[in-house]
Amino acid sequence: MKALAVAGVELRRLLRWRANLFFLFVLPMLIILLLGAAFGGAEARLGVVASDTGPLGRELVAALEAKPQLEVRRFADEAALERSVQSGRVGAGLVVPAGYDAALRSGDNAALSYFARPDAPAEELRVAVESAVAGQSAEVRAARLLQRAGIATFEQGLARAAAAAVVMPPVEVRVTDPDGEPYPEGGGRFEAGASTQLVLFVFLTSLNGAIWLIEARRLGVMRRMLATPTRVRTVLAGETLGRFAIALLQAGIIVVGSAVAFGVGWGDPLAAAALVIAFSLVGSGAGLLLGSVVSSEQQAGPLALLLSLGLAALGGSMVPLEVFPDRVRAVAHLTPHAWANDGFAELVRHGGGIADVLPELGALFAFAAAVLALATWRLRSAILSAS
Repeated sequence: MKALAVAGVELRRLLRWRANLFFLFVLPMLIILLLGAAFGGAEARLGVVASDTGPLGRELVAALEAKPQLEVRRFADEAALERSVQSGRVGAGLVVPAGYDAALRSGDNAALSYFARPDAPAEELRVAVESAVAGQSAEVRAARLLQRAGIATFEQGLARAAAAAVVMPPVEVRVTDPDGEPYPEGGGRFEAGASTQLVLFVFLTSLNGAIWLIEARRLGVMRRMLATPTRVRTVLAGETLGRFAIALLQAGIIVVGSAVAFGVGWGDPLAAAALVIAFSLVGSGAGLLLGSVVSSEQQAGPLALLLSLGLAALGGSMVPLEVFPDRVRAVAHLTPHAWANDGFAELVRHGGGIADVLPELGALFAFAAAVLALATWRLRSAILSAS
């Protein structure tokens, strides 16, 4: 019970400081929002002006509307479409000219107008538009060929070409990550940012908790505790549980907050909980070790920030591990962050379960056991030498 009391004191000290509330609640959610807005895979929006285009023009717009992850918004005139592109309400604009159908049927070319913002979504939209136009162009060319050969009228040739396109086997493109695993077909824009920021902030908050441990050592709180009928192992257990509670609190805030605010799905609940617990134990041990080695709060703060950001960058919390060269990825897996990010990626992006993350869980629990053993040994020595 004394160990739980010590852990409760550590948790209350965390929540008592108003600045900590910002770093616990506000900052992680803000970064997840910014990452999702900048890099998330939300639906791309294409504005379209298509008036008096005829059947072929309507078919082209329908083909665009049928594409997944593409939202088509219709506009009455080109000026309104241009304003929406400039303001960012749509990523790009397509103008299908009046008389589009008549021009194609008469053998003439029909010029489509496309304009976009200079950003990544515009390139994706351009590919989608070119794909739809290429599909229709192939059918029109086939119809013209049959018409010139006297085999069928243009209408009959167009119908035959459309029917042939339906039964033709499609070209299948399979995109995989460097390990050969397929990328998910879809997913929310906030999932990847939420999992990587959980890893970053759990470790950062745990290391910052070392400041209170150093303060307790400096003020002689532990010496006074040992003057009571309290054993050293009770003090060690209480400090460890306190760090673990802090790490779990930070993880819980990010998991629940991102799910409620951004609709983030964390995959298999059992596997996600196991990863959170394993990495929280790693963070607890790291915070305990830092608090037992460093002698002043002024030293602990910069060290906590440097270690947290450095390991997060190397472990894939700032740049995805998939973009690292093989050698750098191997070095990255000397950090617990890389194993945690791999585990959450398996759950969130690939729909894995507890069996799929067993290697990551094994590595994280091994990290936790090693760091906690070293931290408790070092803290025990510091307490006994001070008393």
